[in-house]
Amino acid sequence: MGSWVTAFSAQASDMSGWLLMGLPGAIYLAGTGKVWIAIGLFIGTVLNWMLVSARLRVYTQKTNAITLPCFFEARFRDPTGLLRIVSAIIILIFFAIYASSGLVATGKLFESTFGVKYHTAVIIGGLIIVAYTFLGGFMAVCWTDLLQGALMVFAIVIVPVLTYHHVGGIEAISEAMSLKNISPALLPQAGTLPVAVCMIVSSMAWGLGYFGQPHILVRFMSIKSVNKLGQSMAIAIVWVLLSLGGAVFVGFIGIAMYENLSGGQEEKVFIYMIRDLFNPWFGGILLAAIFSAIMSTIDSQLLVSSSALSEDFYCKAIKKQASQREIVLVGRICVIIISVIALFMALDRDNTILGIVSYAWGGFGAAFGPLVLFALFSRKTSWQSALAGMVTGTVVLVLWKQAGLSDTMYEIVPGFAANCLTILLINLLIGQKDKDILKEFDDVVNILCHCEKADRPTRQSSSPSL
Repeated sequence: MGSWVTAFSAQASDMSGWLLMGLPGAIYLAGTGKVWIAIGLFIGTVLNWMLVSARLRVYTQKTNAITLPCFFEARFRDPTGLLRIVSAIIILIFFAIYASSGLVATGKLFESTFGVKYHTAVIIGGLIIVAYTFLGGFMAVCWTDLLQGALMVFAIVIVPVLTYHHVGGIEAISEAMSLKNISPALLPQAGTLPVAVCMIVSSMAWGLGYFGQPHILVRFMSIKSVNKLGQSMAIAIVWVLLSLGGAVFVGFIGIAMYENLSGGQEEKVFIYMIRDLFNPWFGGILLAAIFSAIMSTIDSQLLVSSSALSEDFYCKAIKKQASQREIVLVGRICVIIISVIALFMALDRDNTILGIVSYAWGGFGAAFGPLVLFALFSRKTSWQSALAGMVTGTVVLVLWKQAGLSDTMYEIVPGFAANCLTILLINLLIGQKDKDILKEFDDVVNILCHCEKADRPTRQSSSPSL
């Protein structure tokens, strides 16, 4: 993939329906205190591109890996295959949860736009998305993400720009926030300063999730050359800055426009603004951006899930000599299974888009985030450390969530910390000693240094292409 396709595909598959519905809804309810989520996501995006993209691109080519589970197994030379199998299972579980958030967004979109009953809308959306995913593979998904990402950023920027003066500007927004007892301060409303700081850390911790999202990381692997990542990073940072900024302002403008939206209705504030203020023809294009956001993420998730089941689980644990046709069939069956599970989860209309996304996002961040960072930056990490860390991070996240502690701290924080601590402790006991693995790590570092030196003076097209 080229720079533009890589950047737009990575960000469009990242920002699903929660960007245009979930985040504005959270801002509408809580005001400035929820801005920390957007700040954390922006910082996480930047760090992911700066720290992970180039190293992952070089390392996955060096290990001949095309999926994240495959990379983990090849990077650490896991003789048991457990790293690949367990990570594939984690992907299937959390992507089923993640995909359900897209179907919830689809249900709310179709319900508001066409007057279709919510449950019917979810089923229709699920059928459309499965059929759409079957039509093309990874390349097709990435190229459509380019167009969908362009439509998303256009809609999320143009709507608040055109509606800002309609509501009366900052004065009207401030007055509405005052009437609804929403604090304008960046510090969340809380009893004590430690609690407020804890809430800020919890919100900003969304940024940690970026290091472990398979559907985003696979975009880094797919770029034509590591030398193109600099341009891709610049494009992606501008895209995410405009998108997150637009979503935040939609939430604030919605406070001034609508009273007493709750019970999931707050996540329709973007839809209501388009419906009430724009010509139906132009409004239809803007509403299509919401479905673009949903589809650009779900198709990526379904494809990664398909690869996880067929390549990383079926071929590894069930039938190692499976034919290509059989692998494709298993992958398509996986798409249907994940979609059906997600559909049943989405039928509960009490679910909020942001609530579902936060659990799945945290799951990937806690399970894979530290593992990706240690794989790319630590020579000492062994496959035993990697496996133990991944399992520990996932278990801690699930237990934290089930214990109802998510209101005090986002579950990604204890899960991420437990994963890192486990890897560090086991590295002290069972560090990496395989000379081939250590040499491979050094080779990757040398390649990156060579590329940086060649790219720094003139950014000539003759720089080494990987």
